Amino acid sequence: RLCRKRTNRSQSRWLNFPPVPGLDELQTRLGYRFQNEALLTLALTHPSVAQETGNAQHNQRLEFLGDAVLQILIGEALFRLYPEAREGLLSKRRSLLVNRNFLATLARETGVDVSLRLGKSEEKAGGRERTSALSDAFEALVGALFLDSDFPTARRLVLSVYGDLTARLSATEEENNPKGRLQELVHPVHGNDCLRYEMTRSLGEAHARSYEVTVFLNGAPLGSGSGTSKKTAEEAAAAVALVALRQRGTDMPPGKQ
Repeated sequence: RLCRKRTNRSQSRWLNFPPVPGLDELQTRLGYRFQNEALLTLALTHPSVAQETGNAQHNQRLEFLGDAVLQILIGEALFRLYPEAREGLLSKRRSLLVNRNFLATLARETGVDVSLRLGKSEEKAGGRERTSALSDAFEALVGALFLDSDFPTARRLVLSVYGDLTARLSATEEENNPKGRLQELVHPVHGNDCLRYEMTRSLGEAHARSYEVTVFLNGAPLGSGSGTSKKTAEEAAAAVALVALRQRGTDMPPGKQ
Protein backbone atom coordinates (compact mmCIF):
# COMPACT_ATOMS: atom_id res chain seq x y z
CA ARG A 1 0.00 0.00 0.00
CA LEU A 2 1.27 3.45 -0.89
CA CYS A 3 1.41 5.90 2.02
CA ARG A 4 2.17 9.59 1.69
CA LYS A 5 1.79 12.66 3.80
CA ARG A 6 -1.09 14.60 2.28
CA THR A 7 -0.45 18.04 0.88
CA ASN A 8 -2.21 20.83 2.77
CA ARG A 9 -3.40 24.26 1.73
CA SER A 10 -0.64 26.12 3.53
CA GLN A 11 1.91 24.54 1.20
CA SER A 12 0.38 26.44 -1.73
CA ARG A 13 2.45 29.49 -0.74
CA TRP A 14 5.56 27.92 -2.23
CA LEU A 15 4.26 28.91 -5.68
CA ASN A 16 3.32 32.49 -6.43
CA PHE A 17 1.33 32.16 -9.65
CA PRO A 18 -1.22 34.61 -11.04
CA PRO A 19 -4.78 33.27 -11.53
CA VAL A 20 -5.23 30.69 -14.28
CA PRO A 21 -8.40 30.77 -16.41
CA GLY A 22 -10.78 27.85 -16.29
CA LEU A 23 -9.49 26.20 -13.11
CA ASP A 24 -12.95 25.90 -11.56
CA GLU A 25 -14.39 24.44 -14.75
CA LEU A 26 -11.49 21.99 -15.07
CA GLN A 27 -11.92 20.76 -11.51
CA THR A 28 -15.67 20.42 -12.06
CA ARG A 29 -15.05 18.25 -15.13
CA LEU A 30 -12.62 16.14 -13.15
CA GLY A 31 -15.04 15.81 -10.25
CA TYR A 32 -12.28 16.76 -7.83
CA ARG A 33 -11.28 19.92 -5.92
CA PHE A 34 -7.57 20.28 -5.26
CA GLN A 35 -6.51 20.83 -1.67
CA ASN A 36 -3.35 22.48 -2.97
CA GLU A 37 -4.43 24.40 -6.07
CA ALA A 38 -0.84 25.46 -6.66
CA LEU A 39 -0.11 21.86 -7.70
CA LEU A 40 -2.82 22.11 -10.33
CA THR A 41 -1.43 25.43 -11.55
CA LEU A 42 2.06 23.96 -11.77
CA ALA A 43 0.74 21.01 -13.81
CA LEU A 44 -0.65 23.51 -16.32
CA THR A 45 2.56 25.57 -16.58
CA HIS A 46 4.47 25.01 -19.82
CA PRO A 47 8.31 25.30 -19.76
CA SER A 48 8.04 28.36 -22.01
CA VAL A 49 6.72 30.32 -18.99
CA ALA A 50 9.86 29.48 -17.05
CA GLN A 51 12.06 30.45 -20.00
CA GLU A 52 10.46 33.88 -20.27
CA THR A 53 10.18 34.67 -16.56
CA GLY A 54 13.37 33.06 -15.27
CA ASN A 55 11.30 30.98 -12.85
CA ALA A 56 12.56 27.40 -12.80
CA GLN A 57 9.15 25.94 -11.95
CA HIS A 58 7.18 24.23 -14.73
CA ASN A 59 5.27 20.99 -15.29
CA GLN A 60 7.96 18.60 -16.54
CA ARG A 61 8.65 16.92 -13.17
CA LEU A 62 4.92 16.36 -12.66
CA GLU A 63 4.72 15.06 -16.25
CA PHE A 64 7.40 12.48 -15.40
CA LEU A 65 5.40 11.32 -12.38
CA GLY A 66 2.06 11.34 -14.20
CA ASP A 67 3.47 9.21 -17.02
CA ALA A 68 4.44 6.52 -14.49
CA VAL A 69 1.04 6.71 -12.76
CA LEU A 70 -0.81 6.37 -16.07
CA GLN A 71 1.25 3.34 -17.07
CA ILE A 72 0.26 1.61 -13.83
CA LEU A 73 -3.41 2.64 -13.82
CA ILE A 74 -4.14 1.83 -17.46
CA GLY A 75 -2.03 -1.31 -17.34
CA GLU A 76 -3.94 -2.55 -14.29
CA ALA A 77 -7.31 -1.68 -15.85
CA LEU A 78 -6.49 -3.56 -19.07
CA PHE A 79 -5.14 -6.52 -17.10
CA ARG A 80 -8.49 -6.84 -15.33
CA LEU A 81 -10.60 -6.05 -18.40
CA TYR A 82 -8.95 -8.64 -20.68
CA PRO A 83 -8.10 -11.67 -18.49
CA GLU A 84 -7.27 -13.87 -21.49
CA ALA A 85 -5.05 -11.37 -23.34
CA ARG A 86 -1.32 -12.05 -23.52
CA GLU A 87 1.23 -9.48 -22.44
CA GLY A 88 2.05 -8.41 -26.00
CA LEU A 89 -1.54 -7.44 -26.78
CA LEU A 90 -1.93 -5.75 -23.40
CA SER A 91 1.22 -3.69 -24.04
CA LYS A 92 -0.04 -2.68 -27.47
CA ARG A 93 -3.41 -1.60 -26.10
CA ARG A 94 -1.84 0.32 -23.23
CA SER A 95 0.38 2.11 -25.71
CA LEU A 96 -2.66 3.20 -27.72
CA LEU A 97 -4.27 4.66 -24.59
CA VAL A 98 -1.25 6.55 -23.27
CA ASN A 99 0.37 7.84 -26.46
CA ARG A 100 0.68 11.58 -27.09
CA ASN A 101 -2.15 11.88 -29.58
CA PHE A 102 -4.63 10.15 -27.29
CA LEU A 103 -3.56 12.11 -24.21
CA ALA A 104 -3.88 15.36 -26.16
CA THR A 105 -7.47 14.34 -26.97
CA LEU A 106 -8.15 13.78 -23.26
CA ALA A 107 -6.59 17.16 -22.48
CA ARG A 108 -9.05 18.86 -24.83
CA GLU A 109 -11.99 16.89 -23.46
CA THR A 110 -11.23 17.95 -19.90
CA GLY A 111 -10.43 21.58 -20.72
CA VAL A 112 -6.69 21.42 -20.05
CA ASP A 113 -6.11 23.32 -23.30
CA VAL A 114 -8.10 26.30 -22.00
CA SER A 115 -6.15 26.51 -18.74
CA LEU A 116 -2.68 25.81 -20.11
CA ARG A 117 -0.17 28.52 -19.08
CA LEU A 118 2.12 29.39 -21.99
CA GLY A 119 4.84 31.91 -22.61
CA LYS A 120 3.89 34.73 -24.97
CA SER A 121 5.99 33.43 -27.86
CA GLU A 122 4.69 29.89 -27.44
CA GLU A 123 1.11 31.18 -27.36
CA LYS A 124 1.65 33.10 -30.61
CA ALA A 125 3.21 30.00 -32.19
CA GLY A 126 0.06 27.96 -31.56
CA GLY A 127 1.34 26.08 -28.52
CA ARG A 128 -2.15 25.72 -27.09
CA GLU A 129 -2.95 23.29 -29.91
CA ARG A 130 0.40 21.51 -29.87
CA THR A 131 0.04 17.79 -29.20
CA SER A 132 3.22 17.59 -27.14
CA ALA A 133 2.21 20.49 -24.88
CA LEU A 134 -1.28 19.09 -24.30
CA SER A 135 -0.16 15.51 -23.65
CA ASP A 136 2.59 16.66 -21.25
CA ALA A 137 0.08 18.84 -19.39
CA PHE A 138 -2.38 15.96 -19.07
CA GLU A 139 0.33 13.68 -17.67
CA ALA A 140 1.34 16.46 -15.28
CA LEU A 141 -2.29 16.80 -14.23
CA VAL A 142 -2.39 13.08 -13.38
CA GLY A 143 0.82 13.51 -11.37
CA ALA A 144 -0.72 16.44 -9.50
CA LEU A 145 -3.88 14.44 -8.76
CA PHE A 146 -1.77 11.61 -7.40
CA LEU A 147 0.19 13.93 -5.09
CA ASP A 148 -2.86 15.86 -3.93
CA SER A 149 -4.96 12.78 -3.10
CA ASP A 150 -4.01 9.10 -2.99
CA PHE A 151 -3.70 6.14 -5.32
CA PRO A 152 -7.35 4.94 -5.16
CA THR A 153 -8.62 8.46 -5.79
CA ALA A 154 -6.23 8.93 -8.72
CA ARG A 155 -7.40 5.60 -10.16
CA ARG A 156 -11.06 6.56 -9.87
CA LEU A 157 -10.58 10.00 -11.43
CA VAL A 158 -8.35 8.87 -14.29
CA LEU A 159 -10.60 5.97 -15.26
CA SER A 160 -13.59 8.33 -15.11
CA VAL A 161 -11.88 10.63 -17.62
CA TYR A 162 -11.09 7.67 -19.90
CA GLY A 163 -14.61 6.26 -19.67
CA ASP A 164 -15.37 2.99 -21.47
CA LEU A 165 -11.92 1.57 -22.27
CA THR A 166 -13.32 -0.96 -24.74
CA ALA A 167 -15.02 1.79 -26.73
CA ARG A 168 -11.91 3.97 -26.57
CA LEU A 169 -9.74 1.12 -27.81
CA SER A 170 -12.15 0.25 -30.61
CA ALA A 171 -12.10 3.80 -31.97
CA THR A 172 -8.34 4.17 -31.51
CA GLU A 173 -7.49 0.81 -33.06
CA GLU A 174 -9.66 1.58 -36.07
CA GLU A 175 -7.89 4.90 -36.53
CA ASN A 176 -4.36 3.59 -36.04
CA ASN A 177 -4.63 0.08 -37.47
CA PRO A 178 -7.83 -0.45 -39.49
CA LYS A 179 -6.51 -3.63 -41.15
CA GLY A 180 -5.72 -5.19 -37.80
CA ARG A 181 -9.07 -4.15 -36.37
CA LEU A 182 -10.94 -5.61 -39.36
CA GLN A 183 -9.01 -8.87 -39.05
CA GLU A 184 -9.84 -9.04 -35.33
CA LEU A 185 -13.54 -8.67 -36.06
CA VAL A 186 -13.89 -11.22 -38.83
CA HIS A 187 -11.41 -13.83 -37.65
CA PRO A 188 -13.60 -15.48 -34.95
CA VAL A 189 -16.40 -16.16 -37.46
CA HIS A 190 -14.63 -16.58 -40.78
CA GLY A 191 -11.09 -17.75 -39.95
CA ASN A 192 -7.64 -16.36 -40.75
CA ASP A 193 -7.82 -16.41 -44.56
CA CYS A 194 -11.23 -14.84 -45.13
CA LEU A 195 -9.91 -11.39 -46.14
CA ARG A 196 -8.24 -10.60 -49.43
CA TYR A 197 -6.92 -7.22 -50.59
CA GLU A 198 -6.82 -6.67 -54.34
CA MET A 199 -5.44 -3.65 -56.19
CA THR A 200 -8.09 -2.70 -58.73
CA ARG A 201 -6.23 0.13 -60.48
CA SER A 202 -3.34 2.58 -60.31
CA LEU A 203 -3.27 6.12 -61.67
CA GLY A 204 -0.65 8.79 -62.38
CA GLU A 205 3.02 8.93 -63.21
CA ALA A 206 5.54 6.77 -61.38
CA HIS A 207 6.63 9.66 -59.11
CA ALA A 208 3.04 10.59 -58.17
CA ARG A 209 1.03 7.36 -58.43
CA SER A 210 -2.16 6.58 -56.54
CA TYR A 211 -3.65 3.15 -55.99
CA GLU A 212 -7.14 1.83 -55.46
CA VAL A 213 -7.66 -1.35 -53.44
CA THR A 214 -10.76 -3.40 -52.62
CA VAL A 215 -10.97 -5.72 -49.63
CA PHE A 216 -13.00 -8.91 -50.10
CA LEU A 217 -14.59 -11.03 -47.38
CA ASN A 218 -14.93 -14.63 -48.59
CA GLY A 219 -14.92 -13.34 -52.16
CA ALA A 220 -17.51 -10.59 -51.63
CA PRO A 221 -16.35 -6.93 -51.80
CA LEU A 222 -16.55 -5.23 -48.41
CA GLY A 223 -14.89 -1.86 -49.01
CA SER A 224 -12.62 0.11 -51.34
CA GLY A 225 -10.07 2.85 -50.70
CA SER A 226 -7.24 4.73 -52.36
CA GLY A 227 -3.83 6.00 -51.32
CA THR A 228 -0.38 7.00 -52.51
CA SER A 229 0.94 3.50 -51.76
CA LYS A 230 -0.56 0.02 -51.75
CA LYS A 231 -0.29 -0.05 -47.96
CA THR A 232 -2.19 3.20 -47.42
CA ALA A 233 -4.80 2.12 -49.99
CA GLU A 234 -5.33 -1.16 -48.14
CA GLU A 235 -5.70 0.73 -44.85
CA ALA A 236 -8.23 3.06 -46.46
CA ALA A 237 -10.19 0.08 -47.81
CA ALA A 238 -10.21 -1.54 -44.36
CA ALA A 239 -11.47 1.70 -42.80
CA VAL A 240 -14.33 1.83 -45.31
CA ALA A 241 -15.14 -1.82 -44.55
CA LEU A 242 -15.33 -1.06 -40.83
CA VAL A 243 -17.76 1.78 -41.51
CA ALA A 244 -19.86 -0.55 -43.68
CA LEU A 245 -20.05 -3.06 -40.83
CA ARG A 246 -21.18 -0.37 -38.40
CA GLN A 247 -23.88 0.78 -40.82
CA ARG A 248 -25.27 -2.74 -40.80
CA GLY A 249 -25.84 -2.26 -37.10
CA THR A 250 -23.10 -4.62 -35.96
CA ASP A 251 -19.32 -4.86 -35.92
CA MET A 252 -19.51 -8.55 -36.82
CA PRO A 253 -20.17 -9.70 -40.40
CA PRO A 254 -22.56 -12.60 -40.89
CA GLY A 255 -21.11 -16.10 -40.74
CA LYS A 256 -20.59 -18.39 -43.69
CA GLN A 257 -23.73 -19.67 -45.31
